[in-house]
Amino acid sequence: MFDDLFSTVTTDTAGTPTARASSPLAVRMRPATIDEIAGQEHLLVPGSPLRRLIEPGGGGRAAPSSVILWGPPGTGKTTLAYLVATVSGRRFVELSAVTAGVKDVRQVVEDARRRLATGGDETVLFVDEVHRFSKSQQDALLPSVENRWVTLVAATTENPSFSVNSPLLSRSLLLTLRPLETEHVRELVLRAVTDERGLGGSVELDDEATEHLLRLSGGDARKALTVLEAAAGAVLSDGVLSDGVLSDGVLSDGVLSDGDHEDTPKIGLADVERAVDVAAVRYDRDGDQHYDVISAFIKSIRGSDVDAALHYLARMVAAGEDPRFIARRLVISAAEDVGMADPSALQTAVAAAQAVQLIGMPEGRIVLAEAVVHLATAPKSNAAYLGVDAALADVRAGRIGTVPPHLRDAHYAGAKQMGHGDGYRYAHDWPNGVAPQQYLPDVLAGSRYYDPSDRGYERQVSERLERIRGILGSAEPKQQ
Repeated sequence: MFDDLFSTVTTDTAGTPTARASSPLAVRMRPATIDEIAGQEHLLVPGSPLRRLIEPGGGGRAAPSSVILWGPPGTGKTTLAYLVATVSGRRFVELSAVTAGVKDVRQVVEDARRRLATGGDETVLFVDEVHRFSKSQQDALLPSVENRWVTLVAATTENPSFSVNSPLLSRSLLLTLRPLETEHVRELVLRAVTDERGLGGSVELDDEATEHLLRLSGGDARKALTVLEAAAGAVLSDGVLSDGVLSDGVLSDGVLSDGDHEDTPKIGLADVERAVDVAAVRYDRDGDQHYDVISAFIKSIRGSDVDAALHYLARMVAAGEDPRFIARRLVISAAEDVGMADPSALQTAVAAAQAVQLIGMPEGRIVLAEAVVHLATAPKSNAAYLGVDAALADVRAGRIGTVPPHLRDAHYAGAKQMGHGDGYRYAHDWPNGVAPQQYLPDVLAGSRYYDPSDRGYERQVSERLERIRGILGSAEPKQQ
């Protein structure tokens, strides 16, 4: 009845899904055991709810009847749903919120009820992109969850607090999947090259191609395996296969053959480029180019060349640089190079960092670009940066001194008897809110660390600071 909803898999005699021979590489390489899952260790510790769901009876407590998996694309949400069914031997039914309606949901639930009533297998209902379900569609799932007619595993890339109805959310266990690190995706890619479920060692993947593929994937395992399959197909189609037939990089038996090649074909950088139709940007996230490009990026912002700054931003984005790294450098640049000449620049940079974390890529590039334009076109001042470093130099050199008595804490018992707080002048009692008194220790009286520029907002700061220092300075001799 629902075979059309998961056409890339077949079911075995127990009704659990297995990948077809002609399935895409990403489907064939779905982990068959918990040990093959990469990057979600925090959800799979012994006794955890998800592990109990996958391995019924584990941990000695009942498994949850409804789970919502929230995470970025390609982090393993569908894989975990498959494991819930395959490891436990339960029947698996998949619905896509893009195509299924209320009628489809009710039909699956009714079928699951009948099977349970006649002693049949339990049903795992996987709903992909559940945030696309309407309120009525989500409500249709509630009876099945409450009565445990199905084990519901729902997946979403959007925050369930805003995209899933409260009644369904309150009856479900929310599990957050973390973005995959580069090494996690590398592990999956290299496994696909050698594993018989995948390419079976019919090709090799050179280091440069591997690094470029990982950059392009952006932590999305599905995307990485799709690119790998396309690149392998391109390489093998240029050679002679044992049976002479290749369709989309997959032989009729679903495994790429070693064929009659004297040497195993190797996937190079050009093959990956050809597979994705994207020219590789000469940029190594761990090498010299990484440091050269980010250095040029920051210096272009400091130098107010907005066009150059956008160019280097584009190079990093195209190469798959972590957008969080770029955002952190923008926050530093806003504080170090723009400073008090435009205090709003730091607000923009921090907001950009938060927005990138929230929405991810590719939309995050727009947020980063706006921050780059703001910082590059803003007036520049490093006066605050120089000021704190000058103060640190004095402290490290031992020029510290004691806190003046009138500034010391006078709230604890006996403090007043020691003269703490005597003579302190409350700033709000004085004209302009500035009280003439000494704040620095005696050994540093008269020291100047902050020297504002005449650029942007700092011009106003400079004028005000000159008046403030005049007031404060008039009292310094009396305090020593």
